[in-house]
Amino acid sequence: MNKLRKQLYALLLALVCTSALLLGGITLGQAQSPIATDIQTEVVEYQQGDAVLEGYLAYDRSNNNQRPGVLIIHAWKGLGEFEKQQAEKLAEMGYVAFAADIYGLGIRPETTDEAREQATYYRSNRELLRDRAQAGLAYLKQHRLTNSKQTAAIGYCFGGTTVLELARSGAEVSGVVSFHGGLDTPNPEDAQQIQAKVLVLHGADDPAVPPEEVAAFQEEMRQAGVDWQLIAYGGTVHSFTNPKAGNDPSKGSAYNPDSARRSFVAMKLFFDELFE
Repeated sequence: MNKLRKQLYALLLALVCTSALLLGGITLGQAQSPIATDIQTEVVEYQQGDAVLEGYLAYDRSNNNQRPGVLIIHAWKGLGEFEKQQAEKLAEMGYVAFAADIYGLGIRPETTDEAREQATYYRSNRELLRDRAQAGLAYLKQHRLTNSKQTAAIGYCFGGTTVLELARSGAEVSGVVSFHGGLDTPNPEDAQQIQAKVLVLHGADDPAVPPEEVAAFQEEMRQAGVDWQLIAYGGTVHSFTNPKAGNDPSKGSAYNPDSARRSFVAMKLFFDELFE
């Protein structure tokens, strides 16, 4: 009889422990689950003058409140998967994100020569470059979920140059962020028109942006009284945010995961300040 009681007690104890573990596992699992988001993405057509452009919009549709908007300007090969992924990341962070198109519908360079041709054309025509960026900003601002008083623009390489020109145009944007972008401009006096705060995230060993160009940019910002920051990442060359840039810095362009991570954090802190 005592033996039977001991067996029953052991069985009951095992059942109680198992139930506790299961309940504990459910509770722990619920606590560790990330906040669910419902990211809506859309390929949209818009215009600048007679030119038809094709951008990429991303936002969390589970939130019906207006929130800050972020414009994204592509690198020299045009709007692609990298910029779309950045838009989705920003949407997950709570922004309305719009990856704009500078080149136009269907114009997506496939080779380095084609990309150079497109980028050179717009770099040589800064007014048109500004107009294309302004068209993207206007589309972002008119979206029903965008707080049009709280917007920022970020850009990569060619896009970094573009967002700085957007700021120099006097655009009503809270801030701009250049990731490994060109810093030169044919009209440095236009910096007097800048209303935005400026953050430049720069590879300290970027051969595409030599020290004299960096120095000229700094002087331009000082003379105009702009609220600006420049962070230079040591041991870092051009295209440091792009995993497809390879891993050989001797070529002048290479992915640097540490600098990519640090620059993304710097952007987030910058946004926290802009939109507090």
